[in-house]
Amino acid sequence: MGSPELTTSLSTSRSTAATGRSSVIDSIWGCTGSTIDKEDLRKRITIPEYLRVAMREAIQNKDVESVKRHFDMAYATGAQTPRMSESPIVVFINAKSGGRHGPELKARLQDLMGEEQECPLHACLKYLLHAKEEEGNCSERVFDLSAVKPNEFVQYGLSCLEKFAALGDTCAKETREKIRVVAAGGDGTVGWILGCLGELKKQDRDPVPPTGIIPLGTGNDLSRSFGWGGSFPFNWKTATKRILDRVANGPICHLDSWNLVISMPAGEAMETPYSLKPSDCASLDEDLEIDGELPEKSSYYHGVFYNYFSIGMDAQVAYGFHHLRNEKPYLAQGPLSNKLIYSGYSCKQGWFFAPCSSDPGLRGLNNILRLYVKKVNSSEWEQVPIPSSVRSIVTLNLPSYGSGRNPWGNLKAEYLEKKGFVEAQADDGYVEIFGLKHGWHASMVMVELISAKHIAQASEIRFELRGGEWKEAYMQMDGEPWKQPMNKEFSTFVEIKRVPFQSAMVYGE
Repeated sequence: MGSPELTTSLSTSRSTAATGRSSVIDSIWGCTGSTIDKEDLRKRITIPEYLRVAMREAIQNKDVESVKRHFDMAYATGAQTPRMSESPIVVFINAKSGGRHGPELKARLQDLMGEEQECPLHACLKYLLHAKEEEGNCSERVFDLSAVKPNEFVQYGLSCLEKFAALGDTCAKETREKIRVVAAGGDGTVGWILGCLGELKKQDRDPVPPTGIIPLGTGNDLSRSFGWGGSFPFNWKTATKRILDRVANGPICHLDSWNLVISMPAGEAMETPYSLKPSDCASLDEDLEIDGELPEKSSYYHGVFYNYFSIGMDAQVAYGFHHLRNEKPYLAQGPLSNKLIYSGYSCKQGWFFAPCSSDPGLRGLNNILRLYVKKVNSSEWEQVPIPSSVRSIVTLNLPSYGSGRNPWGNLKAEYLEKKGFVEAQADDGYVEIFGLKHGWHASMVMVELISAKHIAQASEIRFELRGGEWKEAYMQMDGEPWKQPMNKEFSTFVEIKRVPFQSAMVYGE
């Protein structure tokens, strides 16, 4: 039962998203299926002892060079030959996600991935080196994200395996080639881990470990899209074994991700979410000329999204809810309460009822926004009109949005051909751009009685925003909202291009 070579396509992702809508149905698989032997699972997925200790020490000390003694000990005269794992796994868990289940799941994972009987020399060395280690914060296989960041694992943990492999350690070489990652958390946690693993591609450090998911968030759209369900399963103790077994043996598929660059007039203060970072310089595509003058100085921001980017009323509601939850965390104690509060808050923001004082002519995004795209099978930029009724515009990568909905819809072949679209998938090199008119329209879309307003399907996008009567706009990226200042004299640009490599995902079903 080694690591399978099979790679699967997401051509069936639409049906996968559909089956992931119901939390009850998502949870049933945790209660069914054949029994998995705990000790057999542990043997298959546990990284050899000396490598685990060396990786942990390298991460803790942020130093790869000092851990060579573990290699020397493993291959000393008379030492037992290290046993290679069939499907080595490490887990990153956001123990703060999932309500009360986060800490319990962490303990369960540590139990399932517990150590085998180790040699006395290693046990003694571990005790001397780590006697003062804070319990549970930096285990050798289950990393709590509050203590160990995924970029540290990439920079030091995987580098440790690569160093040992360069010294002729075949066990380390095979472990590095086979290792898989489990992301236990919400979409934000999964995206964070995927982004850090993506650095391996930039550094020519193949292969990039494939990632499986344990859904602990509210929406869990990444988890739904790749067959891991939309909610934490009821029978989670049994389900955790099955998840680890699926991660070890599941087929690999791929996920597009998208670079987002904001260019705005300098001088405006902006509070950015975690996923959006200031950048020294980020040039816009020179093939698309800018109509009008540019400011003397510009500020740039860069981020990556896996699910969606949106502008408009939906982002404004998310921004208000996000700040309400931060100010009064006692109001949001789990996914269900989050959704109820979010729904109630959206009614207050003019999403369903526009304020009477608001000029109807200023409500539509077409008043502040121009849209340019490179359409399917085209390398030329083209301006696409934005319907005057649209108050929110969404750029979507996954077939799952808003806790498993499919706002793009399952479009018939004749309609696809007429519009010049292709069937939407998470690995096709295109994003779907659609509009929502108001809260009532969005509600009908989200229960899938109707489709959203189809605007375009594109491989590259540029949004141009000019303030006018609007002093600010609201944006969000994979659930992280922010308030975007706008200028009357100069435009703000948002440009979206596909990351040149894809993330490797373990398919759960």
